[in-house]
Amino acid sequence: MTMQILVVDDEPAVTDLLGYNLRKAHYEVLVAADGRQALQLAAQERPDLILLDLMLPQVDGLDVCRELRRTSQVPIIILSARDDEIDRVLGLELGADDYVGKPFSIRELLARIKVVLRRAQPAAPATVANLLAGPGGLRLDSERREARINTTALDLSRLEFDLLYLLVANLGRVFTREQFIEQVWGYDYPGDTRVVDSVIKRLRSKLRALDPAADCIVAVRGIGYKATQNGNL
Repeated sequence: MTMQILVVDDEPAVTDLLGYNLRKAHYEVLVAADGRQALQLAAQERPDLILLDLMLPQVDGLDVCRELRRTSQVPIIILSARDDEIDRVLGLELGADDYVGKPFSIRELLARIKVVLRRAQPAAPATVANLLAGPGGLRLDSERREARINTTALDLSRLEFDLLYLLVANLGRVFTREQFIEQVWGYDYPGDTRVVDSVIKRLRSKLRALDPAADCIVAVRGIGYKATQNGNL
């Protein structure tokens, strides 16, 4: 089945360029020229991925990203001339999967799209061995891709679930940011390793909101992160 990509940008030159190259790469393309239209199309058409500009009429791109994440885990790649670190980090913390500054390379963008879409594919069927227990009543089921703390479900993105599962499956092992990129994002992910910190921060916030004891993730200074059975040690 052909995958569908929603391009959200108010510059016709950009949407024309992206539309041409995406169709050439065998994607279906939808186009929205403002944030309100983007939200409407996302709800109606349920695209496989969204390319989202930040500086939009009607509704700002960051607000679009925030609103989408309330109801959907559709992969989002932000495309923006606002390439300041604060905008990049905020976009990732709101749930975007990647952030590409303008001007960008079409070849690189297509590579990033491929990686993000691959990460969004359903996991292969799991066995009983893939049911994991962590501290604070944390339970992970990779077959159903469900995370729970006691009886309460955790609303996790695909990246958040995969990252947490990797850590809990390897309690005590320290992973570098590069290892996370290789094992969770994919070995050919062309993005910035700082995306790991943004996803970890978002993930820990969700864990602590339900039960502080379930926050088993610990930063290892100068190296990366690990998970511990007791949490916060």
